[in-house]
Amino acid sequence: MTKSKKIVFIVPIVLLALASFTYKFYSDKESSIDKSLMANLAALHYAPKDINDAFSEEVYKQYIKAIDGSKKFLTQEDVDALEKYKHSVDDDINSGKLDFFDKATDIVTKRIEETQNYYKEILDKPFAFTGSEFNSAKEEQMETDSKKLKHCKNKTELKESWKKYLKYLVMSNVYDLSEAQDKAHEKSDTVKIKSMEQLEIDARKKVNKTMTTYFKNLKGITRTDRLSSYFNCITDVFDPHTNYLAPKDKAEFDASMSGQFFGIGAQLQVKDDYVQVKEIILGSASYKQGQLKADDIILKVAQGAEEAVDIANMRLDDVVQLIRGKKGTEVRLTIKKPDGSTVIIPILRDVVVIEDSYAKSVILKGKRNIGYIYLPGFYADFNGNGGRTCSKDIRIELEKLKKANVDGIILDLRYNGGGSLNDVVDMAGLFIDKGPMVQVKERGGRIQTYDDRDAGTVYDGPLSIMVNSGSASASEIMAAAIQDYKRGLIIGTSPATYGKGTVQRVYDLDNTLTSLQSGMKPLGSAKITCQKFYRVNGGTTQLRGVIPDIVLPDPYYLLDRGEKETDYPLTWDEIPQANYKALKPNFNIEKLRSHSADRLKKNEGFAMLEEAAKRVKRQKDSTVVSLNYEKYSAEQKRYKAENKKLNDYLEKEIPGIDIEGLKEDAPSANDTIKIRKNNDWIKLLKKDIYLSETIQIMNEMK
Repeated sequence: MTKSKKIVFIVPIVLLALASFTYKFYSDKESSIDKSLMANLAALHYAPKDINDAFSEEVYKQYIKAIDGSKKFLTQEDVDALEKYKHSVDDDINSGKLDFFDKATDIVTKRIEETQNYYKEILDKPFAFTGSEFNSAKEEQMETDSKKLKHCKNKTELKESWKKYLKYLVMSNVYDLSEAQDKAHEKSDTVKIKSMEQLEIDARKKVNKTMTTYFKNLKGITRTDRLSSYFNCITDVFDPHTNYLAPKDKAEFDASMSGQFFGIGAQLQVKDDYVQVKEIILGSASYKQGQLKADDIILKVAQGAEEAVDIANMRLDDVVQLIRGKKGTEVRLTIKKPDGSTVIIPILRDVVVIEDSYAKSVILKGKRNIGYIYLPGFYADFNGNGGRTCSKDIRIELEKLKKANVDGIILDLRYNGGGSLNDVVDMAGLFIDKGPMVQVKERGGRIQTYDDRDAGTVYDGPLSIMVNSGSASASEIMAAAIQDYKRGLIIGTSPATYGKGTVQRVYDLDNTLTSLQSGMKPLGSAKITCQKFYRVNGGTTQLRGVIPDIVLPDPYYLLDRGEKETDYPLTWDEIPQANYKALKPNFNIEKLRSHSADRLKKNEGFAMLEEAAKRVKRQKDSTVVSLNYEKYSAEQKRYKAENKKLNDYLEKEIPGIDIEGLKEDAPSANDTIKIRKNNDWIKLLKKDIYLSETIQIMNEMK
């Protein structure tokens, strides 16, 4: 096992040429992927790793988590058997072998086969529920956070763990069936009411069906799938945004970058064996429907009114296939919110209309007329085909708002995941006369400063930028530049923005193959972090993000979110500040912050949001659930009632938000689709409690 092997830097230009010289020809395609991937990481990654025992241990831990993150298959005895590979994964990597991978795959495959018999046996009999209200015969609890669990000591303990898990699934299904039955009975008194014992039988049948599908999917996992997961465990240790993309994953990635999304428009990820919503695509069906949010966990998927399929532990590829479908058809998602409550969300599948992803603006009428610009992403014409760019579009919106004589401007970057670096530099320059906007550091330490290319400003009046934990990358650069120059106010609905201060590029692994190895194509691609962003004040946006000048509470603001919650993120650090001169602001941040805090204390909606945030934090920290039906039912009803109270309030239009569209943007009378979209957007803005408070803050700015 290698004690310390420093990756030697290979200049990217000669990477292809050195591939055949540095490495022995391997007939095994898997070994070639390993070699090519590691060569690219060595040559191109911003912060390359020493491939040694310490690295080996991290990859080992990542792969154990990847194959059994829920701790439902491997026993401690199995983990002990794999322990001997903990410090030899580096040797596998350097030699192109897959000894640890093969052994781990062999063990988990056998355990899946064995545990398949557990659910059949356990679900064959009723659970120990007694009494008409399903009180548990004995008080039992289950830990739902797999990170807090230890691997079961042996197979006997593992089987008992499965029994608790299946009991929990049956109990939650009984609750869902009971709720559905009560709702149906409210609509019609002819509905036959089933006893709790009958509902328990139905629930066991549903869980049995779910488990059958689950294990069928597990058996469908191919060696190629597992190998892709293993290689991603290697890249994970470099940083969370560096990935191996198998050929089919590369195709998915290309589709996601094309600007057109089919289905519901939600980016999904697997987190601790659950499918979680990572991001809602702006302008998509999910975005328009409004209920599905980032961090939601998908429990079930139904095709319209058909029976829902429980997707617990299902492969992400299979979940995606269930959710996708023809335009106009309905999919119903059973969602678990971060506070533990569940809700069914119906969404009509659609194609994202590109127009919905462009910048647009309105005038907020009131004490002062405030221009509002919504920018969903930093889009650009990357292919040079004469397409639209966000910086040019923002310039146009600013000119229109200036023509309308607005007294201030709000730029909304909430949930804006970033995009074009050049465009964010140009955009910041629309508000700042001249100077550097961002610094970019490359591997090796070279620092490049990006300056505003056009002297002068398009708009120099009062400015606020709205951000949240979903504002990332280019959004953070924009907010940081405005904040560092003291050009405007940053208002956030979370304590910080996401904290992604890195740049990635995609490299084709086939480029490392010689003509003799062409038969191995395609190897896939590697998405590699190659640069890091820094503010003009010298601090990076990585990890810490941008701290807003004023923070408005949302239901999740007390939870840790963003880059810092990922595994192996690159660190926060500083470089020398750029040569820039901050402006003298014509507003008092402390005074604005104090007045905003006073308003929030008197605002019923924000009081409810503050209480919701505390409740969500308590519920997230409390990961042990009771297997007593009465207690579980009472808790679910309480969650539902609390959420309904808050949601009902937030669905109301807020007095004082009077919105007027710009004359230049008025749709023609026969353009009914655009008229409907504009009306729907304005309705959403009128319900936006954060926008309402931002308007109040803007009214005090000079």
